[in-house]
Amino acid sequence: MLAVAAAVLWALGWWVNVRLANGPASDKPAVKVLIPAIFGLTIVVVWEMLVRGFEVNPVLLPAPSAILGRLASEGPRLWADFEQTIVKGAMTGYLIGGLAALGTAILADRSDFLTRGILPVGSFMAALPIVGIAPIFVKWFGSDWESKAAVVAVMVYFPILVNTVAGLRDTGSMQRDLMRTYGAGYWPTLMKLRLPAAMPFIFNGLKIATTLALIGAIVAEFFGSPTVGMGFRISTSFGQLALDMVWAEIVIAALAGSAFYGAMVLIEKRVTFWHPSQR
Repeated sequence: MLAVAAAVLWALGWWVNVRLANGPASDKPAVKVLIPAIFGLTIVVVWEMLVRGFEVNPVLLPAPSAILGRLASEGPRLWADFEQTIVKGAMTGYLIGGLAALGTAILADRSDFLTRGILPVGSFMAALPIVGIAPIFVKWFGSDWESKAAVVAVMVYFPILVNTVAGLRDTGSMQRDLMRTYGAGYWPTLMKLRLPAAMPFIFNGLKIATTLALIGAIVAEFFGSPTVGMGFRISTSFGQLALDMVWAEIVIAALAGSAFYGAMVLIEKRVTFWHPSQR
């Protein structure tokens, strides 16, 4: 019966979302929020019903209620893992890698030689497998969050670099000639024309790097970590067959990644309000 009820609920949720998406109020902000909320809630409820209806072994797939219970009961431990992995490892590495990429892009912009030399090296760094560099960085920087920040910095460096270099070259020759007629040198032209024009490209790289930062920090903890951290908790909980704890960490990582990405989108809208994509 629960399986039939789950199918009916899924069909009902689908029908409601189709009506909302194709209705006259589909462009309203409340409807845009309501559609994914209904879709996500339907998935969770159907998941719960199917797990209970088919009596799925919690080792294979725990019910959402079990995951929610773990989130409630393990709050302090989960917060400590979040702080270690996201706040210290991912955010610190994101800032270091982003600032290094922006600085490198400006240096490369001033020299064709550097552009031809740095971009291939950056491409090589982007192709490095995380499972290969993470153990090396753990040996170099220790098992605490510093090594995770180093892994994240390497992972986010290349997408931000490539997008920034492309953005700095996006201004037209007429715009640059106009700045020269006003007697503007390289730095005034960079700050008042080229860098603002490159912001949409830069934010593309920053948004791509948000997910890479979280993945890099969590995976790097599999290769060495103190007894705290999301990657460490996922690894040890999986070994203990505590899959509800694993899913609890996954939920927190997904929420953190979505919030991080959403924050970058909001900042982008404020900074690049003039761009046609924001109108």
